[in-house]
Amino acid sequence: MLFNSLTFIVFFAAVLGLHALPLPWRLKKFNLLIASYLFYAAWNPPFVLLLWLSTLVDWFVARAIYTEERLTRRRGLMLLSVAVNLGVLGYFKYGEFLLENWQLLMGTMGIDFHPPSWSIVLPVGISFYTFQTMAYSLDVYLRRSAPAESFTDFALFVTFFPQLVAGPIVRPTQLIPQFATPRRANVNQIAWGLGLVTLGLFQKVVVADGLLAPAADKVFGAGQSLPFGDAWLGTLAFSGQIFCDFAGYSTTAIGIAMCLGFSLPNNFRFPYAAMGFSDFWRRWHISLSTWLRDYLYIPLGGNRKGSLRTYANLLTTMLLGGLWHGASWTFVAWGGLHGIYLATERWLKRRFGGRSVRPVATRIGLVLLTYLLVNLTWVMFRAQDFPTAWRLLGAMTGLATGDQAVLPRINVIIVAVVIPVMLLVHWLMRERELEAVVTSLPWWATATAWAGMLFTIVATQGSGDAFIYFQF
Repeated sequence: MLFNSLTFIVFFAAVLGLHALPLPWRLKKFNLLIASYLFYAAWNPPFVLLLWLSTLVDWFVARAIYTEERLTRRRGLMLLSVAVNLGVLGYFKYGEFLLENWQLLMGTMGIDFHPPSWSIVLPVGISFYTFQTMAYSLDVYLRRSAPAESFTDFALFVTFFPQLVAGPIVRPTQLIPQFATPRRANVNQIAWGLGLVTLGLFQKVVVADGLLAPAADKVFGAGQSLPFGDAWLGTLAFSGQIFCDFAGYSTTAIGIAMCLGFSLPNNFRFPYAAMGFSDFWRRWHISLSTWLRDYLYIPLGGNRKGSLRTYANLLTTMLLGGLWHGASWTFVAWGGLHGIYLATERWLKRRFGGRSVRPVATRIGLVLLTYLLVNLTWVMFRAQDFPTAWRLLGAMTGLATGDQAVLPRINVIIVAVVIPVMLLVHWLMRERELEAVVTSLPWWATATAWAGMLFTIVATQGSGDAFIYFQF
């Protein structure tokens, strides 16, 4: 069930109506739990069983960890939770990838190995809820939090439908306590929530799908070398598309939760205004970057064991972060490039000092340089294979350009207008909060912008495309 569908509008109206009824809080939570299972079952009902498996395993394992005093038993229980969660994720998401690479390895050794065909369907959102349930068990193991007192509260934490499929990846301490007491949005929260839903759908339906996707699809789908300009315009279009698509989902999810009286953490802070790559990852997919920091980078040693170990930890974390996104070496390369960027940035700061940058022109230059280098990594993220990626990168660097243009003039104009506007918005909002900006505007300006977004959402003849991050 897609946020950008009429089915979801009817579903959400029904959930909102039930939540507003004068019912006991326990019954309201049960209604939300059933609604969350129905929301997920709309894709593939049998995969609800995987949600139940993760819920039951982590519920019982976390409680056992909490009461167990012996370190070896606690560690064994924690490893059981990790093994079950990563085992399910690995089977469904990486099984075919591992078989294909094993076949290639056998081939290099002269062994003619033919694995059975792999026709497993990837459960939507499995990477997101797997990391979320793992965080629960790991936090209990690390004594960061106690287990939930109510099984319903924990089950709802695992399956809460606004962020179930594509995040934000919520920590147990952020959401479970909100289920303990009755929640009902006031008029201001509902207005803000609906405004965020409108903004998120505008980003997805109008900007990502309507304006930018055509150019990105044409460039990355081309089977020949491209002119320098087309290669860059297509990559820039994808940079805007993936931001508006994913940030649009997160904004919509936060707005939906707010309409129900719940608060979800922000997942994006205008990342294309980042000055450097550590700043970029403080602004892009914040819930994932902080998860990787707290449960992977820091346990590996973080920056506490010398420079070389720090660089290795950064690279390892980003390589695995790339693999989290998809079972393909192009995603690993994308993560590896970001790891190299982060390690290089850290070395430069140690070598030349981490002085603050004051001149506006220099700050803008650093932002544009960061954005330029991030776009080079988006080629690896979007390309279906390495030949496509090399072809695009060759054209973008001027090393292997072609003569056959693939972008119609209308696509060129759209990208040339939309991307600078997006970058300007990110720069202006770099140190600001959306709420503060909106509340400072006169009511008629807010109403006009809201009406304009609603009109363009309805007027855009979209095909109801799924959000890009659903595949992860």
